[in-house]
Amino acid sequence: MTSKKFDRLFGGPPRKPESPLTQREMDIAASIQVVTEELMLKAAWHVHEQTGMKNLCLAGGVALNCVGNGRILRESPYENIWIQPVAGDAGGALGTALFIWHQLLGNPREVEQPDGQHGSLLGPSFTNDQIREFLDSRGAKYHYFDNEDDLCHRVAELINSEKVIGWMQGRTEFGPRALGSRSILGDARSRRMQTVMNLKIKFRESFRPFAPVVLRDRVSEFFQMRDGEDSPYMLLVAPVADEKRTAGDDGTARGLDKLKVIRSEVPAITHVDYSARVQTVDEHRHGRFYKLMKSFELQTGCPVMINTSFNVRGEPIVCSPEHAHRCFMATNMDVLVMENFVLLKDEQPDAEEHKTDEYLAQFHLD
Repeated sequence: MTSKKFDRLFGGPPRKPESPLTQREMDIAASIQVVTEELMLKAAWHVHEQTGMKNLCLAGGVALNCVGNGRILRESPYENIWIQPVAGDAGGALGTALFIWHQLLGNPREVEQPDGQHGSLLGPSFTNDQIREFLDSRGAKYHYFDNEDDLCHRVAELINSEKVIGWMQGRTEFGPRALGSRSILGDARSRRMQTVMNLKIKFRESFRPFAPVVLRDRVSEFFQMRDGEDSPYMLLVAPVADEKRTAGDDGTARGLDKLKVIRSEVPAITHVDYSARVQTVDEHRHGRFYKLMKSFELQTGCPVMINTSFNVRGEPIVCSPEHAHRCFMATNMDVLVMENFVLLKDEQPDAEEHKTDEYLAQFHLD
């Protein structure tokens, strides 16, 4: 994505994939991010000066820059901002449909609260009968739960025991974020979970941060956000609350050594600058995912979990039972939950330990 002019400006070519990260790459990335944030803030202030409006909607690929979005919310005069969850090019499909429906066909536009996108759950779903038929065809071993409360209680127990969960429920999310329908879940309190999920599940660099998912009515307790702040699409970054931070960082660590420092009560989702990309969960949008989090909160007292997309590097987010099962079996994921079915990896007849290098070679990923 860069040119020879870019190489000259920054003193050399880009880092080759999988090669060691140096302070140079970290500095370039950090500098580009700061400049981007400043441009976003200036644009937001300019629009406010011209319109005087208190609410701001954002779309376009740059609106997926969650850190910049968070700064606009905290440092601009807007009272509320809303970011289209499919803010990149793919969102053009949604815009086209809305344009035809409202402007060409003349159907009225009615405001819905909290918003009309309903969690961005616009993709396909699969029934328990369809899932059972698929699992039986593969000879998979599974547990079926008739009762939703029992299902959520059991999965919350597994997360509490540091198991990594593949979670497939309801309609697939439309957009680049897994929002609780096609997610990989883990315990945000775990000191080892970030590295385990990166290297053994996602097959990517161990430094990459994971995002927290938090019950909306407790968001201000864990993050520097307003009481009940709405962030259902994981498009706002906020600092971890001072009360949840630890005194472990003395400022001497450099580079990737910063990852070894425990910075908060939820270290798996706390980045090196104490920030986190926050998704809030509420009963209106999130259904069974909300019930799972409430069950986890009841068992542990913690309303926060890790939520990352159900895929590995180089592949799209899973959609169907076949996709989810394939990812489950090809990684070191511990548990797969598809609607009312729970599969444990150590019960699967053909389960095996997978290594990062072997997986990348299998799919020809660099």
